[in-house]
Amino acid sequence: MEFRIERGELTDAVAWAARVLPTRSPVPVLGGLLLAAEGGRLRISGLDFEASARIDVEAETLRPGRVLVMGRRLLDICKVLPDGAVECAVEGSRFAITGDGARFGLSVLPLDDYPALPTLPEVRGAVDAAEFAAAVAHVTVAAGRDDTLPTLTGIRLGLDGTTMTLAATDRYRFAVRTLPWKAAEPEATADVVVSARRLTEIARSLGRSGLVSVALDAGSAGFEHAGMRTTVRLLDGRLPRHDKLFAMADPALAVMDRARLVEAVKRVSVVADGDSPIKLTFSAADGTVLLQAGYEDDVAAQRLPATLEGADGMTVAFNPSYLMDALTSFEEPVVRLHLLGPGQRAMITGDPVPAGTTHQHLLMSVKPPLV
Repeated sequence: MEFRIERGELTDAVAWAARVLPTRSPVPVLGGLLLAAEGGRLRISGLDFEASARIDVEAETLRPGRVLVMGRRLLDICKVLPDGAVECAVEGSRFAITGDGARFGLSVLPLDDYPALPTLPEVRGAVDAAEFAAAVAHVTVAAGRDDTLPTLTGIRLGLDGTTMTLAATDRYRFAVRTLPWKAAEPEATADVVVSARRLTEIARSLGRSGLVSVALDAGSAGFEHAGMRTTVRLLDGRLPRHDKLFAMADPALAVMDRARLVEAVKRVSVVADGDSPIKLTFSAADGTVLLQAGYEDDVAAQRLPATLEGADGMTVAFNPSYLMDALTSFEEPVVRLHLLGPGQRAMITGDPVPAGTTHQHLLMSVKPPLV
């Protein structure tokens, strides 16, 4: 096996495939990347027990063949290679990498011990890469972090006709984003849970232009875009449906500038010990909201313009980190808070909402602190 490729292209391809490699594994070959050169193409593949990745890039094939080498060591080498063309070849039991006078050698791992890469499931349709990445980022902030409740660490991926739904919850908050997608079958439906960490990595890595093919079967999800293909094992269980939870009868509606609210929350939460709540007091008559945090002499406050409809006044309080996560997941200049009252559900939405999409973030308000 022997091929020639630009150092930057090799580094990017190795880094992309190495994302899925386990940090530690009882099976040493799973730390390896499989490189296959043939017909002017280089294919780099990696896998662990939960996910797989495969990427195809152009390379001048001097001698076709395959080799398995330690992936993270190969990536370390690629990062320090000189810029320009790199030549790679199997020389006996060593994989040699040379470029502009620099030369490295890597031990070759046994190919016979390497498991077969999982096949891509049935393609169900395609979604815009940039919209998909944004939607995953919007909901992943609400995913759980407790591995003893694995289903809650996932993102619900729902497909229904021309709509894709992404949702996540850790029981204290619930984020939902819908976006249009192109279904291969108009009547196709699906409702699965994918690891939030894995799906975030995948969405970030697939690029920001073109269409991402989405594939699903009973046990795995697959994504393919511009020569990159990755699969991930589905999580067991189902996330709770949000439909009834999101239905709010006659809420008060508070509207304010998102950027100013984010800065105010950041500012007053400096005195909030741990997750002690931030209190928001809305006044319809004054057209303001007063943010307050802290206890006794260690307090902070800031007043901002805000409109309130449906009530003369309203006081609610939130966990500051949950509130900040929710607000920063939006990109719209204005946010709307749909409020039922202290200790009850509160819904955050953006304004204006892009056509064909929805983005909703549900938070539970807590008992307002005595400031």
